Amino acid sequence: MRNKYKKTALPIFEKDLKEILDYIAFTFENPTAAIQLLDEIEDAVNKRLLNPLAFQKYYPKGLEIPYYSIYVKNYVIYYVVNDDEMELRRMLYNRRDRDNLI
Repeated sequence: MRNKYKKTALPIFEKDLKEILDYIAFTFENPTAAIQLLDEIEDAVNKRLLNPLAFQKYYPKGLEIPYYSIYVKNYVIYYVVNDDEMELRRMLYNRRDRDNLI
């Protein structure tokens, strides 16, 4: 099945992802776990591309555009949908205060 949405990512999302993977690979000295997490993230995002609007909306303080979330292990990926584009905006540890970080 072909995706009708294309995936893009903000630089802050890419920074979040890199920091998380580096933390797991270097601080915990577990590069295998970092690679496995990256694979799971890619799989989850690619599955969501099939129908990114079919999930619960979240409205961050002061913003009118709805955000959606993807849960992967202990992390949450936040994205928005603009026309035919699924834009990855943040990736946070699930216990972080999303209202002050998005």
